Amino acid sequence: MKKAVLAILGLVGVVLAGKKLQESKAEQALWADATDTLPKN
Repeated sequence: MKKAVLAILGLVGVVLAGKKLQESKAEQALWADATDTLPKN
């Protein structure tokens, strides 16, 4: 029983970490786009 609970908690942790990583990448892409230097014409 304890192993099942630990496995479920571990799985939940991995899922949450994955979501956080995706959010971080999306925000970083937005900042990169917003702070991109203007092309010289």
